[in-house]
Amino acid sequence: MRHKFPVNETQSKFTEKIIEISGQNVRKCNQCGKCSAGCPLADQMDLLPSQVIRMVQIGDTSVLESKTIWLCASCFTCAVRCPQGIDLAKVMEALRLQSLRKNIDHVKPSAIPEIEKLPQIAVVSSFRKMTSS
Repeated sequence: MRHKFPVNETQSKFTEKIIEISGQNVRKCNQCGKCSAGCPLADQMDLLPSQVIRMVQIGDTSVLESKTIWLCASCFTCAVRCPQGIDLAKVMEALRLQSLRKNIDHVKPSAIPEIEKLPQIAVVSSFRKMTSS
């Protein structure tokens, strides 16, 4: 069964918000799968990058609960491979921003074992990704 683009107002608003924040027209995605095939972290993700795009296309807000949006390394492999010119890293960032706007704390520094031994730049970058708004 093929999904259609957003059919109700809530779904449509979600899709439009992601397009607005990311600056990427996700409706152009034809699900070729090149983004997922090239993603170096795809085997760690609960949703493939192409599935994330599809969920945004159909206005499925449950994509905000996916760990995939937090695992994206913004390496731009997907953007380089996309025949439609969609920068999926920007879409992932837009999804993270939407998720963070729910005011859910995704980072607990005290729960990270031996945090002082980790590279400072990695810790700061991770916190920025998980707490920015």
